[in-house]
Amino acid sequence: MKKYLAGVLMLVAISATAQEYKPFKVNLSVGFAKPLNSGVSGGFLATVEPKYGLSDNFDLGLRLELASVARGIKQNGTTYTGDVGAFTSYLLTGTYLFGTGGVRPFLGVGAGLYTIGAGGTVVISSNGQPNQNIQLVSDNKFGGMIRGGIKAGHFVAAVEYNAVPTSKNNSSSLEVTSENAYLGIKVGVDLGGGRR
Repeated sequence: MKKYLAGVLMLVAISATAQEYKPFKVNLSVGFAKPLNSGVSGGFLATVEPKYGLSDNFDLGLRLELASVARGIKQNGTTYTGDVGAFTSYLLTGTYLFGTGGVRPFLGVGAGLYTIGAGGTVVISSNGQPNQNIQLVSDNKFGGMIRGGIKAGHFVAAVEYNAVPTSKNNSSSLEVTSENAYLGIKVGVDLGGGRR
């Protein structure tokens, strides 16, 4: 009987907690994406992230992001910039919100697939050798993300570091690498969710 009563009390406590917030929300954000390659310019990003709140403090989500940035390559320590290419990502995310007030800091992580768009051709001149055209190709990489930010009501501001492995181009006589990691700075809004 005591075990039965304890189980009922536990269900009542969980139900009471679950009713303090609306679990489903969708985050829409825009911002700036900056590749971590030195000498490579950043660009625009847009994100859609449906999230489900397991509690008032913890959300699970699926982040779909498009970042339009210039591709950069390195050869013998020199960085060359290619055309703008699109980085798309599909990440499973977890976000922990601190506190219960109207303004709440949060931290989160994510992992999933990054698709790196081509980015045209880069011309490399190397120590008096004839110029070589390096064709930047599309690539798929498994990567991760860490984030931190602030949520004020439904307004959200965040900084995200996207750890995407480096691509290598072995199609020429030169060893060429392209760093894919980038920083995202974004603002947005959560549609839905919130307290009841």
